[in-house]
Amino acid sequence: MTKFVRKTVILSKIETTYGTDSEPVAANAVKASNIDIRPLEGNEESRDFQTAALGAQPTIPVGVYQMVSFDVELGGGGAAGTAPGYGPLLRACGMAETITEDTSAVYEPVSDTGDSATLYINLDGNLHVLTGARGTFDLRLNASGLPKLSFSFTGLFVAPSAVALPTPDFSAWQDAIPISKTNTPTFSLHGYSGISGELQFSFGNQIVHEDLINAERVDRTDRAVTGRAVLDTPSVGDFDFVTKARNATLAALQLIHGTTAGHIIQIDAPKVQLSKPTYGNRNSKSTVSLDLRCTPTDAGDDEFKLTVK
Repeated sequence: MTKFVRKTVILSKIETTYGTDSEPVAANAVKASNIDIRPLEGNEESRDFQTAALGAQPTIPVGVYQMVSFDVELGGGGAAGTAPGYGPLLRACGMAETITEDTSAVYEPVSDTGDSATLYINLDGNLHVLTGARGTFDLRLNASGLPKLSFSFTGLFVAPSAVALPTPDFSAWQDAIPISKTNTPTFSLHGYSGISGELQFSFGNQIVHEDLINAERVDRTDRAVTGRAVLDTPSVGDFDFVTKARNATLAALQLIHGTTAGHIIQIDAPKVQLSKPTYGNRNSKSTVSLDLRCTPTDAGDDEFKLTVK
């Protein structure tokens, strides 16, 4: 029977016990696009027997696991103090969630193992279950486009099964608001409120799968939050980006997107290093692309904060 790519549903729920199916239901649906399922990853162990004739020999899959990647829109929570639909996904990427009633949902990195999730990916009746899943994400905020999160998860291997598609409940998900002058009132980099057409971040988790004696896990072993900002080229008298990059200056970045409570996204990075400025061209206007490296303060676990309010 033909399977249709558009008929794919993802459910995701934080696990109470690592690697134990948390049994997500319709209310845990993920409003996703660009879904890429990799149901059998790992290594191939060659037997390399010496025989009487030449030719390829069978290999044995070892250290097998699964992966899935997808995009979601970066919308609000619908009301101040309400977690957004992608909140559990951020938690499974090593971010702590702090809810302040009627105020905000704040996501900041943690340096312990953090949460894991169970993901159900049902491709038109073919169900792939990833338990013990942990991942990483990229964030894109491009002018005249919708802000998006791109997630990539690695999970333990579970054999696929034939299960009818569920009816997803997307009530926890809010539509994203386009990036624009009106919708994005605040952007500051090292104290300079310049014109920007592109801002991207990569959370940079290192994800490792290990299948050992008495243990099989997917762990986060490190992270390095990086990014890129593309600005209309400023006068060096207003913003000397070359000197800042040359001197490895550390200073803050802030972006606020959205103007209505329940639909506001705020990004804060207190100590951002600029590097490798590169000139470009947008509609015959000079631009400069700056690599960003988000570093923590002495307190740690604060190099990148996402606030939904």
